[in-house]
Amino acid sequence: MTEAARYPRNIDLSGVSIDLRRMTPSDQGAVLAFARSVPRHDLLFMPRDITEEKVTNAWSEANERGHIHTILAFEGEAVVGCAGLFTDPHSWSPHVGELRVLVSPDSRHKGLGRVLIQETFIQALALDLKKVIAQMTVDQAGAIAIFEELGFRGEALLKDHVLDDEKIGHDIVILSCDVSSAASLKRAYSDS
Repeated sequence: MTEAARYPRNIDLSGVSIDLRRMTPSDQGAVLAFARSVPRHDLLFMPRDITEEKVTNAWSEANERGHIHTILAFEGEAVVGCAGLFTDPHSWSPHVGELRVLVSPDSRHKGLGRVLIQETFIQALALDLKKVIAQMTVDQAGAIAIFEELGFRGEALLKDHVLDDEKIGHDIVILSCDVSSAASLKRAYSDS
């Protein structure tokens, strides 16, 4: 199934109707409202502060250029989750994508994060990426567990790598996954 045929689509998560679709420029306001609704600590793994309008504008522009591939999850008119696959074809690592996933606190523990990671992984396969990385603060045990269940493994620990609003340092863990190995594993499980 092509990406165009894949979206938009509706899924049911624990009795809640969620619409998945690609991000468009008209979504900027909803994305900004979503980012501002998430606890600040949950945003520390992002390299930029997505609660700033200029940052979401740049995100939208990069998405339109194809440097970011963003899937949004809507409950009604509100964004309740997003996943972005960041690529840079002009870098020394054009075969690597960075996966960033964020789910609103009210929508957690329902499987939305897992769905968004899987959807983004399908994009990584379509883009012929060889490796996908993800980073998060070390206290995000639930997120780390989901990534590990999906084939990601720890690759690096960056001590005091990000500073919160009070200038307190937090460690970042970097996880990675070999795309072809994970795809083979998924096929093996789906065949059995």
